[in-house]
Amino acid sequence: MKTNIGSTDKIIRLVLGVLIGGLGYYYHAWWGLLAIIPIGTALINFCPLYTIIGMNTCEVPKK
Repeated sequence: MKTNIGSTDKIIRLVLGVLIGGLGYYYHAWWGLLAIIPIGTALINFCPLYTIIGMNTCEVPKK
């Protein structure tokens, strides 16, 4: 598994995951469990969907 999530993308995913989880908890909805996806992908720095569509948000190392 190659890393394909950059730092900005990671922060956005973490904030989104916490927001989704918080709303799910507040409204007592099972939809809050979907927060696992953005939080999980942010923590492992890998998004399977990015691999499928050929996207990569990692910073390119400067030479």
